[in-house]
Amino acid sequence: MLAAQLTQLHDGTIPALAETLAVVDGADDTLTAGLARLDEPGAAAWAALAGVVGGTPLGARVTEAAGAVRTGALTEDHLAALAGARAALLGAAHDALLDRLDTALGRLRAPWAAAPEAPAAPPPTLAGAQAWLHELALAGWRGADHELLSGAAAPVEAALAEPALRRIAVLLDGLAAELRAALPVAALPQVPTRRWADLWTRAVLLSHGAHGETAPGEPVSGRLLPLGVDVHEHDTAFQAQVHALLEPAGGGTVRLVRVTVVAAKVATIVGPAGWRLLEAYPILLTALAQRRSITVTDLTAHGADLRWAEERATLGEPADPFATARVLLTGATAAATAPLLRHPAAIAEPVLVEGYIVRDDDGAPALDLDGRSLRLATGRLPAAGPLTPALVAASTACLGLLRWDDGRWLLQPLAVRATVRKQTVEAHNGDWACGVTDPKTAKAEAKAGDAVAVLRERAGRLLRR
Repeated sequence: MLAAQLTQLHDGTIPALAETLAVVDGADDTLTAGLARLDEPGAAAWAALAGVVGGTPLGARVTEAAGAVRTGALTEDHLAALAGARAALLGAAHDALLDRLDTALGRLRAPWAAAPEAPAAPPPTLAGAQAWLHELALAGWRGADHELLSGAAAPVEAALAEPALRRIAVLLDGLAAELRAALPVAALPQVPTRRWADLWTRAVLLSHGAHGETAPGEPVSGRLLPLGVDVHEHDTAFQAQVHALLEPAGGGTVRLVRVTVVAAKVATIVGPAGWRLLEAYPILLTALAQRRSITVTDLTAHGADLRWAEERATLGEPADPFATARVLLTGATAAATAPLLRHPAAIAEPVLVEGYIVRDDDGAPALDLDGRSLRLATGRLPAAGPLTPALVAASTACLGLLRWDDGRWLLQPLAVRATVRKQTVEAHNGDWACGVTDPKTAKAEAKAGDAVAVLRERAGRLLRR
């Protein structure tokens, strides 16, 4: 990709984007203080949100909910309407930003096709989740305490018992864990207001059945060519999201797709040890570690997301991700984003950038794009891979994800090519998927011990009692 293409991301402001985000910020501030202690500016913030969506199908319900906020007569249905309006505004911001990105990259995107069936009513199991999220909103982040947060345990346990509800179970557990770790929230120098409001909003919508809004599934077959893997590490989960290109069997347009695998974990499992939790996916991990293609047969695709099934995958020949991106990425078609995932922070578009210079931009590394800067999101480099800020700074080619964060575009490296001691080297986030290859890191891991093996042995001992 040429630097000139990326400079188009900075061409002028996007109409109404700043105003939209300001309305969301106003509503988020009230969740920090708690809706039970709402002052006049807080009530006005929700009224402003209702006013923005007044001409949409949400208008009447959100206006009623905003009135209930003012009077203190909030119900769980009112909170669902407010969460829906907040998600809709952030979805509109997402669409505007994605349109700017697609224009700059010349990327084709398929239109959204909703599932034909109507969303099912939420199961009774989620009633406890709705009640806990209601209590949390009334108390606010600053009003949360151990007693309130312990109330998440029952709805999490109930949701985990049903496989279809595990997404919301993990989300509730993670939100409660983050708040618990931050107690007392009032003592925090800076509250992550947008993040916690995002998690709360998603949980409210999932608890009211929004998880049914997915693209209709379709079987796909062909050759999967991994570009890179975005590793997400959390105290309670380890996730690998593989961004790839799919060459359909029998020909057709190359598609940008994602494969996501995740495992629950505890906080003591960190860094490269996280890959051990994904040992149920040996073909996918081997393809990442050895940079190979995968032949897939009848995987179910929901938009860009492929539902991974190891028994329907076969390892293929070596496939250099940089060469793959150089040849196929420009002409690939991207999928539309599912409604529940439309959020500026969810934008993560694969790009290949070559022939750049990394310079300092107010203390942060950035690509020099004809006098304009595109910051590198080195803070997103996972401890489970070999990429380091120093290696990124020395690079001249980068496979990464374009993201929007805090009012600016960022490039998150997934793989880089650099010259180190007059030698060309490559490093990819997935290089350690089958084991650490760097001698120094491997030695440190061995010295620290295998946390996964220890925990499995202890769990087995308990189960044998």
